[in-house]
Amino acid sequence: MTLPKRKAYLIAGALAIPVLALALFAARATTDLATDAATKLMAREVTVPAGTAIHVRLDHSLATDQNGPGETFAATVVAPVVVNGETVIPQGAKAEGVVLNSQASGRLKGRAYMTLALNTVEVNGTPYEVQTNTVGRQSGSHKKRNIALIGGGAGGGLLIGALAGGGKGALIGGPVGAGAGLAAAAITGKKQVRIPAESAMTFRLAEPLTVPEG
Repeated sequence: MTLPKRKAYLIAGALAIPVLALALFAARATTDLATDAATKLMAREVTVPAGTAIHVRLDHSLATDQNGPGETFAATVVAPVVVNGETVIPQGAKAEGVVLNSQASGRLKGRAYMTLALNTVEVNGTPYEVQTNTVGRQSGSHKKRNIALIGGGAGGGLLIGALAGGGKGALIGGPVGAGAGLAAAAITGKKQVRIPAESAMTFRLAEPLTVPEG
């Protein structure tokens, strides 16, 4: 073999070494990426079944004369959600909900009502969308209270009218007294739904929730 040919072979061999090293590096990197992807795909998930209760406490108050439909509220999970002996949603996890309906009370009729549902629950710091049943609150009826106020006003008018002018005064005093009772009912008759901060509520999942295993 002549010297020039030997030199050429040496040069070719020297060049082949880094090329081979690069090829091996690329193959290893590809294998590592494939392994990571497979590991992620194989990561276990936990499904919280529909009907599971999520117990929360409100972080702030809500009221029908202050909060309308579409407004959100914050809450905190007060009891861990456990599936097959494993805690999936820990106590203290943050949750967010929405006011679905909110109707303020009228002065003389119409009950106030409010319905709520959860939107998200955090698992390991990541919020997951949830679908839950609704929880509602409704005010009491105006009817008995209004009858007492209006009736009491009428009675007072009859008494004042009788003292002032006999029987004829009583006839006049009655309707006037009833009007006064009606005014009192109108002024004080609003009965709103008010849900204080720290109020306990229980929502139940309407659809299963799938999250990564803790």
